[in-house]
Amino acid sequence: MIDEPSGGEQRVVAAMTAAGLTFRVVRHGRVGSLAEAAVARGVEPADVIKSLVVRRGEDDYLVVLVPGDRALSWPKLRSLLAVSRMSLPDAAAARVATGYERGTITPFGMTTDWPVIADERICGREISLGAGAHGVAAIVDADAAVEALRAAVADVTEPE
Repeated sequence: MIDEPSGGEQRVVAAMTAAGLTFRVVRHGRVGSLAEAAVARGVEPADVIKSLVVRRGEDDYLVVLVPGDRALSWPKLRSLLAVSRMSLPDAAAARVATGYERGTITPFGMTTDWPVIADERICGREISLGAGAHGVAAIVDADAAVEALRAAVADVTEPE
């Protein structure tokens, strides 16, 4: 059974609607792998986008959108941002920074609008983003999402 929409899911839908995006919500329940998520959402694994929260400094975060079949490249991201140190916050800090628990994080409807960087490989396709609750995703045109988020687009990943 799939639960009723959560507060997080409602924030995502409201934010995406306010941004004028055309999207659909897929509520499939919890999955155990990237492959299962892709099948449940009807997309390719590369189109299941990970929204990674990165800490640049004290109370200074950003969100990096990473294709599901790739990994964040720390050297590329550090070079892009001209910083020498960054880290992934622990689960509690990520929740405070975004308003979402790990596994549900999305750049839409965060409690603070942190900058977003999208890996260039997501462009030109339909993608699946987390939608603020476990087992819920939003399917949206990547280019429209990048524009709505005012995301910087760059090569910031490497093969997994």
